[in-house]
Amino acid sequence: MRYADGPTVEVEIYVDAPPSRVWELVTDIELPARFSEEFQGATWLDDGGPSAGSRFTGRNRHPAVGEWTTTSFVVACEPERIFEWAVGDADEPGASWRFELEPEGTGTRLKQWMRMGPARSGLNAAIDAMPDKEERIIARRQDEHGKNMTATLEGIKALAEGR
Repeated sequence: MRYADGPTVEVEIYVDAPPSRVWELVTDIELPARFSEEFQGATWLDDGGPSAGSRFTGRNRHPAVGEWTTTSFVVACEPERIFEWAVGDADEPGASWRFELEPEGTGTRLKQWMRMGPARSGLNAAIDAMPDKEERIIARRQDEHGKNMTATLEGIKALAEGR
């Protein structure tokens, strides 16, 4: 897998709570910081919270890179269904992230998905320095994202189910 291929990661979980409750949690942009090792929090730049076109800054930390801040743009916001944002630029993001909610029985099937690129991101510095290791660099990054995304979904599940 090469960066130009737009590598993705997707995780999912069943939450024994209705989509309305899960929606409250996934649209709280600060919440994932409680569970992720990398994501440190976010702040809305526009009044009104989550809606298509709204912006927020995100704070991140990684032991190999240090700390950085990004600006993200909400590109899809369908209540109780989809919450998606693009990092850096809405039309040419360095990464895209999405929560999808689907009613399932009395609960909700919750998915989190992300795609690297198509624009350059911080990962490209490592790839540029070691182009022969691009596939390993991407695989490691996918693994890191997958672990943090899984922890986030498990945390959302626990909160939504009242545990």
